[in-house]
Amino acid sequence: MLTPCIYLAIPCFNEEEVLPISTPILLKIMQNLIDSGKISATSRILFINDGSKDHTWDVLNDLYNQNTLVEAVSLSRNRGHQNALHAGLMTAARFADAVISMDVDLQDDPKVIAEMIDRFIQGYEVVYGVRCSRETDSFFKRHTALAFYHLQQRLGAEIIDNHADCRLLSRRVINALAEYPERFLYLRGLIPLIGFKSTIVYYERHSRMAGESKYPLRAMLRLAKNGLLDFSDKLLSWILPVGAVGLGGSIVGLLVSLICHCCGRQVNPFVWLGLFIAFCTGLLLTALGMLGEYVGRLYVEVKKRPRYFISDFLSHPSEDASKVI
Repeated sequence: MLTPCIYLAIPCFNEEEVLPISTPILLKIMQNLIDSGKISATSRILFINDGSKDHTWDVLNDLYNQNTLVEAVSLSRNRGHQNALHAGLMTAARFADAVISMDVDLQDDPKVIAEMIDRFIQGYEVVYGVRCSRETDSFFKRHTALAFYHLQQRLGAEIIDNHADCRLLSRRVINALAEYPERFLYLRGLIPLIGFKSTIVYYERHSRMAGESKYPLRAMLRLAKNGLLDFSDKLLSWILPVGAVGLGGSIVGLLVSLICHCCGRQVNPFVWLGLFIAFCTGLLLTALGMLGEYVGRLYVEVKKRPRYFISDFLSHPSEDASKVI
């Protein structure tokens, strides 16, 4: 194989604090790979600005002007991590033989980049980065993530345990990904469906270098919902949590009444009737809510609206990159 052109695709949302810290690390790694002849001098680091509200785009402009290894695209507005990553993959695939995606906070160990490239040179077209452990995550996040992966697998999804969005994809795989028209993107579920020769590399996950996580609980729940199953379908989505609360409350009340009955305390028959009605209502609303989610998704998908628009693209000519770091 000829020396491959490798792009890094790095989504950014309000990351003005971490960019000046993480970018020199990535630049050094890429320059070392170029100097050693492992990758082409036309390789680049492509940052994707996901409609940031801070000075992220200004920082990216400065980095672009300082080093020809750095390129950047900016979405016209915030479209979410998965859409930003998709935009980066599609843009980079126009120039690169393979694209490696990872988060800008470098919680995914950048040392894995060289190992992924080795696997690509060996003939693998998909290289999954898998965390050895999740010690840097909170107890809640660690165990809910584990439960979520297991649930998806039980439902038939092809999910790689402890794999997020750190991966290498060949140009051919990215072109195949472009054939998927879904608007509710869940890349870690879509990539295994594409096929092609794949392998896994393991790495230790680190803490963020600076700033705060851009994946709060609400964002993680939204991503999880996309994995298991957004204008005027919100009313439909309200039915599900309301039904779940009613169902959960009736179960709690039923357990309390049973305990009271077992302890010899008399329970009014109307209490049992009320709990039974609440249980059935909660169950029906939960089922209706699930149907509502599917109908809401169909409503969005059939419109076939664009996922995003690219408002700016900072690109260098494809000559050898300078060695300014």
